[in-house]
Amino acid sequence: MLMLVFTLLLIISNTGKTNANGTAKEIGIGVILDMESSVGKVSKICIQIAIHDFYQTHSNYKTKIVPHFVDSKNDRVEAASAAIQLIKDVKVMAIIGPQRSSEADFVVDIGNKAKVPILTLATTCSLSPNENPYLIRISHNSSSQARPIAALINTFPWREVVFVYQEGDFGTGLIPSLSEALRNVSVQIKHPVVISRFASDDVISGHLTNIKTNQTRVIVVHLLPKMASRFFRKVKEAGMMQDGYAWIVTDVVTTLLHTIDTDSMQGVVGVKPYIPPSTSLKKFEKRFKGNNPTQEIDVYGLWSYDATCALAMAVERIGNATTFQQLEPKPVTDLDAIGTSRLGPRLLTKIKRIRFKGLSGEFSHVDRQLHGYKIVNIVGKEEKLIYLWTNGTKISNETAIKWPGGSSNRPLGWEIPAKLKVGYPKIDGFEKFIQQNPDLNVNEPKGFCVDVFKAVMEKVELPYSPSYDYHPYEIEKNNLSRNYKNLVEQIYYKSFDVVIGDVTIRADRSINVDFTLPYTESGVSMVVPIKKDERKNAWIFMRPLEKQLWFTTCGFFIYTGIVVWILEHRVNKEFRGRPYKQVGMIFWFSFSTLVFAHKEKMISNLSRFVVIVWVFVVLVFQSSYTASLTSILTVEQLQPDFTDIHDLIRKGDNVGYKEGSFVKQMLKDMGFQENKLIGYGLNEYDAALSSGNVSAIFDELPYLKLFLSEYCNKYIMVGPTYKTAGFGFVTPISLCLNQFFIITHVSNRLHYVQAFTKGSPLLPLVSKALLEVMEKDLSNITERWLGQKGDCSEQDVGSTSKSGRLSLESFLGLFYIAGASSTSALIIYLIIFLYENKDMLLSDVPIREKLSAIVTTFQQEKQQESKQAANAPNNDVVDVDADDDDELLVIENSHTNPPPTPQNHQTSDDEAEAHEAIETRT
Repeated sequence: MLMLVFTLLLIISNTGKTNANGTAKEIGIGVILDMESSVGKVSKICIQIAIHDFYQTHSNYKTKIVPHFVDSKNDRVEAASAAIQLIKDVKVMAIIGPQRSSEADFVVDIGNKAKVPILTLATTCSLSPNENPYLIRISHNSSSQARPIAALINTFPWREVVFVYQEGDFGTGLIPSLSEALRNVSVQIKHPVVISRFASDDVISGHLTNIKTNQTRVIVVHLLPKMASRFFRKVKEAGMMQDGYAWIVTDVVTTLLHTIDTDSMQGVVGVKPYIPPSTSLKKFEKRFKGNNPTQEIDVYGLWSYDATCALAMAVERIGNATTFQQLEPKPVTDLDAIGTSRLGPRLLTKIKRIRFKGLSGEFSHVDRQLHGYKIVNIVGKEEKLIYLWTNGTKISNETAIKWPGGSSNRPLGWEIPAKLKVGYPKIDGFEKFIQQNPDLNVNEPKGFCVDVFKAVMEKVELPYSPSYDYHPYEIEKNNLSRNYKNLVEQIYYKSFDVVIGDVTIRADRSINVDFTLPYTESGVSMVVPIKKDERKNAWIFMRPLEKQLWFTTCGFFIYTGIVVWILEHRVNKEFRGRPYKQVGMIFWFSFSTLVFAHKEKMISNLSRFVVIVWVFVVLVFQSSYTASLTSILTVEQLQPDFTDIHDLIRKGDNVGYKEGSFVKQMLKDMGFQENKLIGYGLNEYDAALSSGNVSAIFDELPYLKLFLSEYCNKYIMVGPTYKTAGFGFVTPISLCLNQFFIITHVSNRLHYVQAFTKGSPLLPLVSKALLEVMEKDLSNITERWLGQKGDCSEQDVGSTSKSGRLSLESFLGLFYIAGASSTSALIIYLIIFLYENKDMLLSDVPIREKLSAIVTTFQQEKQQESKQAANAPNNDVVDVDADDDDELLVIENSHTNPPPTPQNHQTSDDEAEAHEAIETRT
């Protein structure tokens, strides 16, 4: 009985499966792979397993995809031909593959034309879903590995890398993203090397020789597995797989490492896509290995498995339908004959909506997002996991890496020559900065720059201290081919590895170099002779005021005197008399206020106001004059002959400069004529200035300070400091160690600095060592060679020396106040005077007679006129305000007292003179 029930259930089950499979519609899909490659073989197996597993799980589906495999034979034309044949003849609804970017580029264009989705395994960045609507990338974008590579490099103090890549879209596609990622961590790609897929072993060896010649020892390799295997064999043969080198490979190599001979790759570090572990993945790997013992499962196979499942789901969702329609008119080529898929747009939409958890992780349609990258180290025949990178700019556990040569010590990243060729300028007059050793048997020069260079190099953190071989470079006067600029060019031409000395950094020399921190003050200024002691000059009392202030002050004294005379002339007998007496009174009164000796009593309120303001001005002026004169007579001052460079240019004086330096061109740019410029050595400055051959010497602050330390009682540094950058080290772009020289650009101060190749990896190490030297040793080196400041501390170096004389600008405010008060009082007086004589102004007499009468009235004394009116026969004069002793108001009868005439006024003046004479005799 039990056996009968079991038999019936088995029959029913088999019948259901037969019905389901029998009604399922087969839908063709194309698969284009390089069947001879490891990726092609593994992907084909995974696609077949995926179809079997999927429909075994989904036995009720009404559709079933049927794969049609075509071998691309690693040829883009074969791949394109296969795509046309699959779409035109087989009528496939979608294509999986190809695996290489060069092949995918052609196949995607065909898919866009036929509206057939292309599910490619190519990782190249050049294929964009935005530009190719029917492209579905089932792999990751190769640009996503740029950030983990940059994080790996940034973990170490490496600032330059060599990038080796394969010619074509595969290689060039990574350059933009890798360059940007490295730039974000302050690393740059140096010396990119392009290798053709047809390159012979000799060509590869030539590239390696060039890499070895350059000093960068961090190399990023982006080659396909077959080329990478050949490349690293030649690397090992060239002796470059040893201590000091760091080789980094991209994911295409680490993913397919099982296809490469790893004996020549010991110590190589790489990045590899991370696939999160799962139970289903472990079961699949076990089953795959059991059925295919000769194959190694890779990430491309997992992506192919998931893509096949996603495609089966999408096909089921659109159901049965006609696949293609023929294009009209009648096609003339195979490309025209492929037609367009009616279901392609719908299928594309369905695929994009598919979301599920597959063997490789979460599946989504466009630019699949990885869960991170593994940083792996090739040791033996295995890859050793170092770190799982998911985000960030650095990695951890870097000490676990075994580098080429088997060392755990990280490579320096560049190589320094065992012996450096150090050049230095040979020129007379600057021995304290650098000079050839007097002992001809000793090759090493002496001087401040040499000691600084040696101190810095001793503190640089290098595996070993390189030795030096010094070479002098003679600087010749009036020889443009043997100056400091040519000395710098010798670095570029590789005549020297390093140049030390007082070489100046200019903008045109800094194109190929970088610079370290400055370590001493520098700049360009001028030195001029100090004036003789003017305290013995008979006219020293004139010195406190500038010429303009003297003239302005005298003018205001006279103007104030005239205003007071006008205001007091009619009411104050002390301001009356003969013309010569009145003129004398004007000058006497105004200038007597300078020493407050004026005794005249002011009667008019207006004149009192003017005098009060003026006395205040005189008080301030007198105090300032006294202080300035006292300072001149009692304080020793070092005053230069010139304080402004424009005075030298305007007068056409000769000026000196350091022979062979950039200062000559700098002076020409300022406006000096070339025939006015004379070159000297430092030991010739005193003779040139003392003899009067030049009026000033222009040079950099280190030299001028050294010069003034001996002659600070004869010369002074004046004028502005023209900014430059200082002394330092420099080398050309192709080198790593750089020379000692100065750069000129606008900055707060001029400094000695060290300059290096653009992006030189030695730059941060030397800068760090330079800071240590500045903190501990620089002051001792400076004192040993350049000495202390001595007795020149009173000189204000770097600032424009001023004469200390009082200028007109200092008193403009006071003069404005004095002028405004005097002028306003005068205007008020004139208005009152004219108003009192309005009848005269409004009369019908000619203008000439009016003016004459006005002048005559002004000449009359008000008090005298009142006395005359009081003695008149008819009493028409009224005396007002008897209590006022100073002011009288006189009202005259115009009929009995006609307007005075000049004759009457003259008689009145004569009578006043006579009256004064009688009083004097009495």
